[in-house]
Amino acid sequence: MLKRFIHYYKPHKKMLALDMLASLLISVIGMVYPIVTNRMLNDYIPNKMYGTIVFAGVAVLALYAMRMLLRYFVQYYGHIIGVKMQSQMRQDLFAHLQRLPFGFFDNHETGRIMTRLTSDLFEVSELAHHGPENLLISSVMIVLSFVYLCGIDPILTLIIFACVPILVVVTLHFRKAMSAAFSDRRKSNATINAAVESSVTGIRVTKAYTNSAREIEKFRAGDDQFVDASRRAYHAMAQFHSSTAFVTDVFNVFILIAGGLFLYADRISFGDYSTFIVSVNLFINPVNTLIGFMEQFQNGVSGFKRFLEIMDEAPEQDAPGAKTLDNVQGVIEFKNVTYAYDPTKEVLHDVSLRLEKGRKLALVGPSGGGKTTLCHLLPNFYKLEREDGSILIDGMDIRDLTLDSIRRNIGIVQQDVFLFVGTIRENILYGRPDATDEEIYEAARRANIHDYVMSLEKGYDTEIGERGVKLSGGQTQRLSIARVFLKDPAILILDEATSALDNTTEVLIQQALDELCKGRTTLVVAHRLSTIRNADEIAVVMNGRITERGTHEELMAADGTYKSLYALQFRDNDVIA
Repeated sequence: MLKRFIHYYKPHKKMLALDMLASLLISVIGMVYPIVTNRMLNDYIPNKMYGTIVFAGVAVLALYAMRMLLRYFVQYYGHIIGVKMQSQMRQDLFAHLQRLPFGFFDNHETGRIMTRLTSDLFEVSELAHHGPENLLISSVMIVLSFVYLCGIDPILTLIIFACVPILVVVTLHFRKAMSAAFSDRRKSNATINAAVESSVTGIRVTKAYTNSAREIEKFRAGDDQFVDASRRAYHAMAQFHSSTAFVTDVFNVFILIAGGLFLYADRISFGDYSTFIVSVNLFINPVNTLIGFMEQFQNGVSGFKRFLEIMDEAPEQDAPGAKTLDNVQGVIEFKNVTYAYDPTKEVLHDVSLRLEKGRKLALVGPSGGGKTTLCHLLPNFYKLEREDGSILIDGMDIRDLTLDSIRRNIGIVQQDVFLFVGTIRENILYGRPDATDEEIYEAARRANIHDYVMSLEKGYDTEIGERGVKLSGGQTQRLSIARVFLKDPAILILDEATSALDNTTEVLIQQALDELCKGRTTLVVAHRLSTIRNADEIAVVMNGRITERGTHEELMAADGTYKSLYALQFRDNDVIA
């Protein structure tokens, strides 16, 4: 872990070296005051060297002015190093998240991931800045103060430094408890962020069901968990700090007693004793700094471990020697496909389908039957093992093709459309970022959304709000269709694209979808059976198996599950009408 942490220092090694040099000079200048104090008490004042006294004072003042500039440098540029390292880690983590498979996001809440990107990495950056600085300054000061105090009186110095092993033992004893407690506290903080993200995203549902009290209670439970974890963390920290502070207080008692006895016995002079009392803080202060640094160290290490937890997740990777899918015709074939998200429960079992170029296959059946899973497997969102069958595009196994080339040639329109914060233009451009304005307008026309966009005050530069909240369901759906038009894929997946729309809007959307399907191999998942009557083939999927296949007319004549579903749906429509 240390090696991976140090890796992030490499781009900043020159600035880090200057930062450490400045820290070293700060430590050295800190030794000037006790040295001058000793000379004052033992030489300049007794010998009435007034000119030297003034000169020494001015020299110390000049050195302190220099130390002020050095501290500015350390504080500013040291923090800049930390921020840049934090930025690089955040970029690495975000880029890695983009490469992780769908399964990772199925099992990790958005709020928890956001915590890794924000507060966890902030603690890491603080450690990155203050860690080397505190360790260097404190170590140098401890060594220099030890040497200097030995020069005054080695016996008295060794008596005081005998407390160091006690301090080390106390520190090691409480460090483990602090580490575990602060790790739990971070996890609780992530729980709060996850709850906030979930609640804010679903605020309309909360208000619609008047469940604000329930959401508050859920948040309070997470917050109580955080408070409890914080209590345990601060309990461990309080034990640590109070115990170590007691040990450092013992230093002063030893100085008071031993120094007084040495002075009484004429072993040291009053000037040396006074200097020793002043100088011993050169030792105690860096020791206290190291003690205080332990809390920051625990926070930083906990944050870096949580950063590595995600970085160590295996990303999606192309198979060795994977080929690029070019000049796509769009012939799709599922061969004996079996799949399970959970090893104990199959979602698909021995499914075989073939779809020729430019043909439309509709998948129907009850929810949970495996229709959407088939759609997710085709773009290789979830990995299919070799023993679980194969999926072919133009006769090539998708496992032997690059992920980018597969997904670049597949367009997806879903029921739950996701639009990004930004403008209408930016969201359509997501289909092909290098498209021209005219290509954007043409895609919008074909999706039946251009006229509406042009009626807006800012047209294509209109902000749509988070997840497109300023648009209706039909408008967001048509924007997503325009996005696919711009992408112009050879293969199209329509996953219940019109199931959440009213009848009038559905007609507009269906017209756009019919236009989109022209010349493309299309896989359709639909609950509204009226929308897929013209499909070239319909497959009924139940409990992970294909139970019926044929055209609408053939399946109606077969008098099976499809006919029952069709009759039930239109009976319900009649009742509603």
